[in-house]
Parts: sequence; structure tokens; C-alpha cells
Amino acid sequence: MVVSEAASSPAASKPAALEMRGVTKRFPGVVANDHIDLDVRRGEIHALLGENGAGKTTLMNILYGLVTPDEGEILLGGKPVTIASPADAISQGISMVHQHFMLVPVLTVAENILLGEEPMANPVLMDRKAAHTRIRELGRFFGTEIDPDLRVASLSVGWQQRVEILKALYRNADILVLDEPTAVLTPQETKEIFAVLRRLTAEGTSIIFISHKLYEVLEIADRITVIRRGKVVGSRIPSETDEDDLAELMVGREVELTVDRGESHPADVTLAVAGLTVSDDRGHEVVHGLDFEVRAGEVFGIAGVAGNGQDELVEALAGLRRPAGGTVELSGRTITGASPRRLHNLRVGFVPADRHRYGLVLVFPLTDNSVLTSYYRAPYSRGLVRDADAIGRHAEQVIKDFDVRTPSPLVHASTLSGGNQQKLIVGREFFGDLRLLVLDQPTRGLDVGSIEFIHRQVIAKRDAGTAVLLISAELDEVLELSDRTAVMYRGRLVAVVDGRSATREEVGLLMATGGREGPPPIIAEGAA
Repeated sequence: MVVSEAASSPAASKPAALEMRGVTKRFPGVVANDHIDLDVRRGEIHALLGENGAGKTTLMNILYGLVTPDEGEILLGGKPVTIASPADAISQGISMVHQHFMLVPVLTVAENILLGEEPMANPVLMDRKAAHTRIRELGRFFGTEIDPDLRVASLSVGWQQRVEILKALYRNADILVLDEPTAVLTPQETKEIFAVLRRLTAEGTSIIFISHKLYEVLEIADRITVIRRGKVVGSRIPSETDEDDLAELMVGREVELTVDRGESHPADVTLAVAGLTVSDDRGHEVVHGLDFEVRAGEVFGIAGVAGNGQDELVEALAGLRRPAGGTVELSGRTITGASPRRLHNLRVGFVPADRHRYGLVLVFPLTDNSVLTSYYRAPYSRGLVRDADAIGRHAEQVIKDFDVRTPSPLVHASTLSGGNQQKLIVGREFFGDLRLLVLDQPTRGLDVGSIEFIHRQVIAKRDAGTAVLLISAELDEVLELSDRTAVMYRGRLVAVVDGRSATREEVGLLMATGGREGPPPIIAEGAA
């Protein structure tokens, strides 16, 4: 599929599809949006950048009708509009693809796309043949056919992302908001998505592109707007800026985009995994006889597209899922199936990918969340009595050291932005003298400044003698931090490469194909 570049038709000469003028939103203790002006031209890709808590999500939630602004107005095609709900937004041609997929896995592609449409209220009135025909036509934007009767659970992650975009196209979106659309995609899948986005803009669709991957923003965007602490601090044209400039504009200081990891000095084996098999919630084996070791003083990275068994592997290592077979040893001691508390007592830190399910209690204050894994030990407890002063001091230290943006340690974790929630978890789990650190998507949702800080902390832990197991869908993160890099594909480690010599292209191809020739499969292995 040949798609013309956006540069061939400059967006600056086109009329505004969307204008947000003086948009302001206040929450207790914080001004999330402070008189923000944003205009998006017809047929352009407009990137929106900002650090965690900068106000990007609030601004897009206002546009999508999830949040009501205190001040300001929204214009579509030059006319003021009121958007009080997502239904209002959709009816006026605005669709949003969220970072975390909003699909129902047990439903088919067609059922997910039609969910919320009027005919779904009365299936008898729905013209399934016409709907399927249109879905197939829209699927050709991706250069291939997609079967509307396939269950979403059977699709690869890359194709689930495409279904999310197909939902928006089916609703005739004129303005499409994409929140971290490439977060779980391989480099090859990202190129395919970018080709689709360029084709959409060529037909007049306007796209707001939110991403923390600056090199992708520079590749795909026509214009860039940067928000810092609730205010627009600058706009850029990609040809007149670079990653360093954008990072400094986002964070307000110079940022090292690549951390110097130095030389590692691996010592004795800390984590030994042998013949490990793990089943998913349906009883299907999704991790097949893994063998690997992680030594003290090294970072062992596992790259892979989400959905290839990484979640189940991590849960088995963290005491959240009992392995179906094999053994796990920590410094020669068997810990197969050990509980999370026992692992923490053995000085194992764990940063989960799903921070809401495994990392935080959202209705607890930050003080309690800062000691979720250690509240029962000194100095936070004396017998059956908790020491509130010691817990408070610890929480304040974590908040300070990891720059958790909050008005108070006593607010509930639910009030923090996703990035600040992640920093709170990382600060808690990195604390103390650790034998092993298991990191599952540790920088998911973080801005470039926070990523730089976390990466430095990972290297510091490695240099202090901690064994670090890093699982990430962010290929650049794995390559930047890992001394050795493994690729997980369909529940198996298909390759282990030297972290310093491996390239994005080499590892990306292994992620997409498992080392086999030919295009990556649409259907996930073992799917029903």
C-alpha cells in the first residue's frame, strides 16, 4: 500500500477542524488545564506532548465529553459546540482510541465495532451483512482483509489495536484522538499503523497523536504542541526541532534521553528458572518450558509483543500464579510457587504492569500504599501496632526521591495521574537492599524525564549487585538497559542476544515472527 507523505500537503494551509479556546479545568489543589488554546487543522496529525500530570489526559477527556471544563469553549469547523458526554462527541465526529484497549475479548470483531450502535439494542433490526461488508472495506485501510466473525480474544495485540481504530472509522470520525497508539506494537506494526494514519489524513481526517516516543512524534506529526503543568509552553514543526528540544520543553530542563549504563559485572546466579510452564486463567498452557538465569549485577531483558505469555510468566515469578511445572530458585533456594509476602521477605522487589490490580489500593492514601509490601515489618509496625509516624516519613521520602506529584501524602492513590501512580510503585519497590528486582513494564505511562530517572535507578540497582529481570513491550527500553536480551514469542524464548550489539530491527523482527520468515500471524497461537 503506497501512501503519500503528509509533507506533500502542508497542514498549515488548511482550515481548522477543531479549536479549543481558553480551556480551564480545576481540581482540588491543582489546575489541570490553565487557559489552554489548541487548534487542529483538517487532515493533519497534531502531536500533543507533556510530562505526567501535565494535563493532556484532562484536555482530551474534555474534548471527548468525559470531563466538563470550568472555562473555555470548543469549536468544530468554526462553530461553538457543547460536548457533555462521549455520545455527544461521537455524534459530532470525534472518536478516541484509549491506551488500554476498550474491547470485549469474548465478542467478535463485528460485535465490538457495533457495540454502542443503535442496531445493537435490537439485533433483529441490524443488517449484519451490510455491517460486515463495511467492516471489510474499512479493513482494507490496513492492506488486508479481516474476518468480522473472529473473536477479539483470538487476535494478536497489533490487530486488536487495528480493531480499535476500525471502531472509530465505522463511526465516521472526523477527529481521531490516539492515546499512546504504538505502546504495544513492534516496529514493523508501528510502520503499518503510520501508513494507515497518513492515508486517513489524506482523506481529511484530523488526528491528535499522544505519545512519549519522541522519535515517533517527529516521524509522523505535522505539528506538535507541548503542555507543561497545565499550560501550553510551545509549539513546534518537526522539521525545525529534535528530541532534545522537545524533551526540554516538556520537562523544563535538559534531559538525557539515553542513559550511560556502563559496564556490568555479573556475579553468581540469583534467579534460576528451569522448565517453567504456566497456564492462563482458562487452563491453556501459555508459557512452555522456559529456561534462563539472571545473575547478580546484570539486567536480563525480555522483549516481546504483549500477549505472548509475559504476563503469566511474571505472575508465576511474583507469587501471583502457581506454575504448572518446572522450578524457580533464588540464590539456590527453591521458591517455586512462593507467596508474594515470602518473596518480599527474601528481598525480591516487583513492579507490576497492571498497577491498579497488583500495585496499589486506589482508595488508600499514599502513606499506606508506600508500605503495602512491608507494613507488617519494623519500623512500620511494632507487634500489632502500626507506627503512623514511621510510615509517614517513609511515604514523604518516596514522594521526594521519585518526584511523585501530589498535594499531600494523605490523598488517595486514585487522585494521582497514571504516571505518578507508577512512580509511587517504583519508589516503593526499589527501596532497600534487594536480591532480585522483577520489572514488568516499569515505565509504562511515564514522561521522558521520569523515564530517564527510572532508568538511572535500574542501573544503580544493577551496579549495587541486584539481579534485574526486565520485561517490557518498549523495545528501546529493553535494548538500552539490558546486558542480555531475550525475545519471547508464543510462550517461548526464541533467542538470547547480547544487549550491546542487538539492533531494533533484529529484535523487532524476532518479536514479530519468532525468527520465522514471512509476515507475522494475525491470529494468536492457541486462541479459541
